[in-house]
Amino acid sequence: MPDFPSTGGPPPGGPDGSDPAELRIAAVAAAARFHGIDLDRTRLREEGVPPSPAALAAWLSEAGLWARAVKLSWRQLAQAAPDRPVVVLFTDGSAGLVVAADTMRDLAWLRDPANPRGEPVVMDALRLSQWWSGEALLVRKGRGVAQAEAPFGFASVARLVFGQREILHHVVLASLVLSVLAIVPALLTSIVLDRVLVYQSWSTLTLVGVMVGITVLFEALLTHARGEALQVLSTRIDARLNLAVFERLLMLPLDHFERHPTGETNHRIGQIFRIRAFLTGKLMSTVLDGTTLLVLLPVVFWLQPILAAMVLAASGVVALVIIAFMPAMRRAYGRAIAAEVRKSALLVETVQGIRTVKSLVLEPQRREAWDAAVAEAGLAQVAAGRLGRWPRTLTLPAERFIDRGVLLVAAYLVLDGVSGVQVGALVAFVMLSGRLAAPLIGFARLLEDVEEVRTSVQQVALVLNNPTEAAAMQSGVSPRIAGALRFDSVSFTYPGARGPALDGVSFGIPAGTMLGIVGRSGSGKSTITRLLQGISRDYSGTVRVDGTDLREINLAHLRRSFGIVLQDNVLFRGTVADNILAGRPNLTHEDAMEAARLAGADEFIERLPQGYGTWIEEGSSNLSGGQRQRLAIARALVADPPVLILDEATSALDPESEAVVNANLQRIARGRTMVIVSHRLSSLLDCDLIAVLDQGRLVDIAPHDVLVEGCAIYQKLWHQQNRYLDRAPRERTVRAPADVPSLAVAEI
Repeated sequence: MPDFPSTGGPPPGGPDGSDPAELRIAAVAAAARFHGIDLDRTRLREEGVPPSPAALAAWLSEAGLWARAVKLSWRQLAQAAPDRPVVVLFTDGSAGLVVAADTMRDLAWLRDPANPRGEPVVMDALRLSQWWSGEALLVRKGRGVAQAEAPFGFASVARLVFGQREILHHVVLASLVLSVLAIVPALLTSIVLDRVLVYQSWSTLTLVGVMVGITVLFEALLTHARGEALQVLSTRIDARLNLAVFERLLMLPLDHFERHPTGETNHRIGQIFRIRAFLTGKLMSTVLDGTTLLVLLPVVFWLQPILAAMVLAASGVVALVIIAFMPAMRRAYGRAIAAEVRKSALLVETVQGIRTVKSLVLEPQRREAWDAAVAEAGLAQVAAGRLGRWPRTLTLPAERFIDRGVLLVAAYLVLDGVSGVQVGALVAFVMLSGRLAAPLIGFARLLEDVEEVRTSVQQVALVLNNPTEAAAMQSGVSPRIAGALRFDSVSFTYPGARGPALDGVSFGIPAGTMLGIVGRSGSGKSTITRLLQGISRDYSGTVRVDGTDLREINLAHLRRSFGIVLQDNVLFRGTVADNILAGRPNLTHEDAMEAARLAGADEFIERLPQGYGTWIEEGSSNLSGGQRQRLAIARALVADPPVLILDEATSALDPESEAVVNANLQRIARGRTMVIVSHRLSSLLDCDLIAVLDQGRLVDIAPHDVLVEGCAIYQKLWHQQNRYLDRAPRERTVRAPADVPSLAVAEI
């Protein structure tokens, strides 16, 4: 870092007038290298504008590191620095690396990011505060692939709970103190009955009253404090559980979502809320109530061992009955949830396809299917509920014995004159037995709830425990991609398919080529684009990008380098500019405008009510199909990808919109490789090469003029689509009025 003066303005970047933005990027790259990661610096625009802390954190996160933009005090900075370098962001836009700190002497050692091998500069807190407002970037290694792909289950959920040790310690301590305070009223009642009433002791009564008041006050304060801690604990567990599930869901490959209905996935993931409610509700309260057993059991056995043994025996009977019903309850809950999954899948499918339902008048059929699904789910719920009531019915006598029978036995012991039994002690025992029985029965009931939650965990695991893309996203090389593509003897078969989608396909194109891909339906056109995106990776043969095996390239880097436009693209709720800049926080509004101009979308955007600030509703209902498609092309172009894939991108467009997109293809293709899949051959005339596929095999690859002369399949496709050009002009025949069919109109 520069040797900052003791007074004056902020430092002008570096000692040699270095660009502050360059220093900021260099500092972040140096912090990443400390953790063994080389960052792809092309991910950030280096135009003299310092990247924001959020953009830097996103840059690091995409490389597999954990990063957070934070505001630190001097003491917090000193505490963080000994473990790993901390990137401090200066007010002039530059940055430095704090590699060590001494809180006793208020000193920090800063390393110049432009010279990472140089000696660090010593800086005191006062001088550092002149250039540093507290903004910093904390960087550490991200979760390993093994941890990211750890199976979801009770063990992973338990780690989330026990990860909050500090709060748990406070909650458990407060619960133990409250358990002790719960004993005090019972003991004081015993004293009142056996001492105050018998000996008419007013002084003892006064002392007991004071103790009761103090106990109530402490109990109220501790209960409030424990409630606050429990609220924080449950909120943290809820947040971590939701974050972990959503992150794992995003790591699942695309083919998983293609094989499973959306409603099925939604319902299974929705079971996480039941797990959350169990963790932060019944489980937490039962475990905390269980702490009272540590205090109450010795006391109740001291007060009356015979009655205490009876309470334990009755609680054991409750537990045994519930354990006996657990296997059957597990199966019943499983059938009920499976029926709910099917019902949810039908509902989501109907909502997503409501346009088709309405246009084909499919309401009666969908209603019939829904009635059947509701009936099936209802019967399963009734069966599960009916089975669940039997344990409660069978254990009710034991529970009532704990509530009322113990009192009768205590009265019998007093009337029978059992030696050593005092009325005060028996009353105290009866008061405490209720507090003792509640956690004992709660533990027994907890077994019943565990079975239901275990079924929910299994449903969530059916989604989350599928193989993820974590390894491919966090490993592999990140080369600078130019766009040369090569397929060498590539074969691929979809799971469950009878034949291969691609069968020994081999071809290669240099960077900057515009490649068209044509063929009949099912010939393997879209499969080629899937392999290029790394969606399907279990193929034989080799796919190379600039000579590098595609499976050796970091998957996130690969997909960022490819712009993709599909036949049916999704625009998210937000403004037009937000959708164009989706996932690119480092880009500007000018970048969005340039991409829209290149895609031919600027002319209709300017006519929208608020231009680029126009809000796009869910489903893009306020845009036409052609407008949506041109926005999707602009979104793919905004990051200036070296490779652009158009997979049937113009097949759903009206002629005017298709003409606009086709007119811009040459301008879009300038300086990049383009792969265009289309069944409209007229949109491929400007392609350098056109690959013709048939039943998964590459039949030919050549320019249009060559194919139309020498490739039979291409000739047939061309003549089918352009046969009107071969027709000779025919004289139009005008039919007589008698030849024209008439419409009979019936009067109603």
